[in-house]
Amino acid sequence: MVNITNVDLLRLATSFDYAYSLEAIANASTEQVSFISYDPSFETEVLGNNVSQKLVADLPWDAFHEAGIYNQNTGKIYATSNWAGDFDNPINVTVIDISNNDAISSIRYPNLAEPNGGTAFYPVGTAPNSNEGQQIVFCDEGDLQRGPSQLVLVDPAKNTSKVILNNFLGRNLSSINDIVQHPRTGDLWFTDARYAYWQYFAPEPSIRPQVYRFEPNTGVVQAVADYFIAPNGIELSYDWKYIYVTDTGVHTFPGKDNYTAPATIYRYEITKDGKRLKDRQVFAYSDRGFPDGIHSDTLGNVYSATSDGVHVWNPEGVLIGKFAVGGNGSNNFAFVPGGIYIFNAYKLWKVNIKAEGRTVRRDFGL
Repeated sequence: MVNITNVDLLRLATSFDYAYSLEAIANASTEQVSFISYDPSFETEVLGNNVSQKLVADLPWDAFHEAGIYNQNTGKIYATSNWAGDFDNPINVTVIDISNNDAISSIRYPNLAEPNGGTAFYPVGTAPNSNEGQQIVFCDEGDLQRGPSQLVLVDPAKNTSKVILNNFLGRNLSSINDIVQHPRTGDLWFTDARYAYWQYFAPEPSIRPQVYRFEPNTGVVQAVADYFIAPNGIELSYDWKYIYVTDTGVHTFPGKDNYTAPATIYRYEITKDGKRLKDRQVFAYSDRGFPDGIHSDTLGNVYSATSDGVHVWNPEGVLIGKFAVGGNGSNNFAFVPGGIYIFNAYKLWKVNIKAEGRTVRRDFGL
């Protein structure tokens, strides 16, 4: 049994008390996921008739923070933990074995210092229904002891890794945050923010916070978008026409949140040659916290992790629903066939839903 709250938008438009009551519902429980519906499509198209939830894990450390990449060759999801404030205890990769009753383990890979976001990586030209050569690219934020931020290619089946990018034409990148691979071109699009510096484990940046495109076969790297405070999550639309980028500029140094700064998702159109971005638009603004990890489904809906769970907007950028998770909210999540895993810091939730993530068919070989 699940709890679904239906929102009266006309009442919400004129009542702060009603808004506060919805916020209270979203944060009422750390023992379950609550569902808040702002539009009937959230129930019919996203949740479906067989929605259910399960607490998969509750650990004594912040294991479920970012990334969330499935690898066909191992049958596992790879998340990243949160920075623990200790160079002797760097960020590790949390492994979720979804074929083995969601067994949880931790691992560190050679050449990977402080992993954050990541994406499934397919060699350029790989057929969409093939997992041949599938690996993972992690965004390594770098640190004061292990060196600069970089992209690291990991083969989890072989426990091997190699650095594929560690600079922009001779200049240090700041703190690479998240990344996505274009299924047709094979290019890697990634964001570079300043969170390693803001969390005091990397040097002061010497380059703008930007979005980049990288060709892994040629080494070509381009800055393709700027005017961000903190470019963070990045995702493609299901039809590959658009790229979504979250700006979490509201949250920088610990304890210094600026609620007038961006908590915004921007949408860009990819040019026909697949190499540039144009027509920046505000797609959505989060009413709570900030939009961090971001993913899309096959209907064009856009999902992003926030301080009270996971929010869902329709293709026009209208909020249609929330997966509300009390306590630590969420920084990211992962689609699987038939549902999503929501990363809730110390806890991991699985929610069975109708909607299908953009990456599911390829990443899971369906």
